[in-house]
Amino acid sequence: MTAFADNAVGRLIEDLILQGGVDPSHIRWVPFDGIGRTVRNGLNFTERGFGIRGALGVSDRGHTAASQLKRGDIDWELLFNQQGVRWFHTGGIFAGLSDSTPGVIEEAMTAARNNGTIVSYDLNYRPSLWAGIGGEVKAQEVNRHLARYADVMIGNEEDFTACLGFQVEGVDRNLSHLKLEGFKDMISQVVDDYPNLHVVTTTLRTVKSATLNDWGAVCWVDGAFYEAPMRENLEIMDRIGGGDSFASGLIYGFLAGHDPQAAVNYGAAHGALAMTTPGDTTMATLQEVEKLLKGETPRVVR
Repeated sequence: MTAFADNAVGRLIEDLILQGGVDPSHIRWVPFDGIGRTVRNGLNFTERGFGIRGALGVSDRGHTAASQLKRGDIDWELLFNQQGVRWFHTGGIFAGLSDSTPGVIEEAMTAARNNGTIVSYDLNYRPSLWAGIGGEVKAQEVNRHLARYADVMIGNEEDFTACLGFQVEGVDRNLSHLKLEGFKDMISQVVDDYPNLHVVTTTLRTVKSATLNDWGAVCWVDGAFYEAPMRENLEIMDRIGGGDSFASGLIYGFLAGHDPQAAVNYGAAHGALAMTTPGDTTMATLQEVEKLLKGETPRVVR
């Protein structure tokens, strides 16, 4: 659920959402003033990076329609009770947009849980998003509060540290070496502090260069750990969107009725494929993901 300014850009976004197979009928449209003084649609600029030059993201989100959502704007009972939405996904980016958006998330998560809808939360820490409103201190205040309403928590090492205050032992600032046991210990601390969580998962990424990463994931589900295969020296075309694609692949796995091992495998494979295409929106198909899971080679298909 989101909101857009009702202008040509907003309608273009609606068309893209529809092309992606998502029902846009619940978009909340906000009247546009003609120039964006009061409301506008957000933009997200990214530079892919290459070799020794890291990727760069610039988020232009001020005065966006989504940031102006407040409690009471959306009929959550319609979605979760009457229409039977099975899974609600939100996260730290929306939480950091304005003073009102954390309240919208809390309202939505509460309604979802009351109606038996699974709630997942992707921490998605962005330093630039929180810099002007209190930095990590504010991010932790907001995210720690919202974490109490989630069933599924998703993030990477930086996310769990900056948003929730947990540390991964044996990991340096540049994430040059990833010790799996350190991540498992961190996850154990998370579930001790948040017993409401049934799933906690983190991606594992070692950045050798902007073009070459080791990529994997580990997932905790109700007391047991499941590890996706580590893809060493994965060649990256555009790393932006890898984490979101991991989350969507994981969610697909669970919604499709697969076990936790298969779900984390779907997530890691989808994230890996998303980083071989430009932009932060996946271009990978389910067939491609399952082909990768089967270990098939990337030979040309004619």
